[in-house]
This record gives sequence, structure tokens and C-alpha cells, in this order.
Amino acid sequence: MFHSARFLSGLLILLPTIALCDGANQTHEIDCNNLRMGQYICPHPDYDFIDPKTQQPRGCTKENKAKVLCLVADGLVCTETKNNTFKKDIPCKWTNGYSFETSLLLSIFLGMFGADRFYLGYPALGLLKLSTLGFLFLGQFADVILIATQIVGPADGSHYVMPYYGAGINIVTSNNFTYRVPQCDC
Repeated sequence: MFHSARFLSGLLILLPTIALCDGANQTHEIDCNNLRMGQYICPHPDYDFIDPKTQQPRGCTKENKAKVLCLVADGLVCTETKNNTFKKDIPCKWTNGYSFETSLLLSIFLGMFGADRFYLGYPALGLLKLSTLGFLFLGQFADVILIATQIVGPADGSHYVMPYYGAGINIVTSNNFTYRVPQCDC
């Protein structure tokens, strides 16, 4: 009885090794849309996916998604492409050409004339700031803070163009769906 248990445990250790050695040269065709993390690298290491003009992934849409080329692990082939690459949506920030540095400098130096608001696509506020000398400089000061913290952005809803690893800010908000549920002291 003792020897048979020892034999079975040795066989259980040896079986995965035999299976790995036996299937080393095989490839498996799978649906690459259902891969788990670690089974692919996204984006492909040889793929230059950053657009130097917008500093975002190439092909970023208004829905803040971009399709990039991904590479699957060795031994896997995608059914969609019949090779080891596939396209996957990744998050991005859609930009429409408005520079963060330009809008901040306009706000600091010409904000009392409304140049920052005209540049960002808010002509009514720009005209109001122009006619009141930036709300007696209080509006200019407020706009410098609002633009620097990226609370005020372009009027079309796009994000600022800034360096890829620049000072981007993600604003965290809370609402009725993200409140914290009290935990019991069990």
C-alpha cells in the first residue's frame, strides 16, 4: 500500500513534465479575444503605437479607445488573423490639437484679455473677460488655477496634448454608485 501511494505521487509529478515535453512543438489555435493577462503582450513590442503629434496611441477615437497590435505567447495562433498577432482596444485620451502648455501660458500672460478662453473655444467667456479686464484680474487668477489643474479643458470635450509621461491628471469623482459601503467589525 505504501509503495503504490509512493508510485502514484511520483507519477503525478512526472506526468506534467511528459506532457510539456511532448507538446513543445505544437501550436494551438484559439480565440484571442478571450486571452488572459500573461498570455499576450499589448501593444506589440515592435509596434510604434504613440503618435508624436498627439502623444496618444495612434487612432484614438472620441470614445477614448485605440486599437493596437498585440502579440500572443509562443505556441498560440489567433483564429481571427491566423498568426500570432491580434488587435485589441486600449484606453487613450482623445485630443483635438489643444496644447496644455499653450493654454496655460495664454492664461498667465494674456488671461486678462480672455485669450485663453478664446483659444479653448469659449468665445463668450473670452469676450466677457476682455471687456472686464479678466473680471478685474480675479477671473484671470481663477482661470490660471483651473487650467493648471486641468479642470477647464477644450470646449469640444477633448483632452490636452501633453507629453506622454507628462503631468496628466485623472480626476476622481464620487456619486451614488461609488460610495463606500460600511464594513462590519466581524
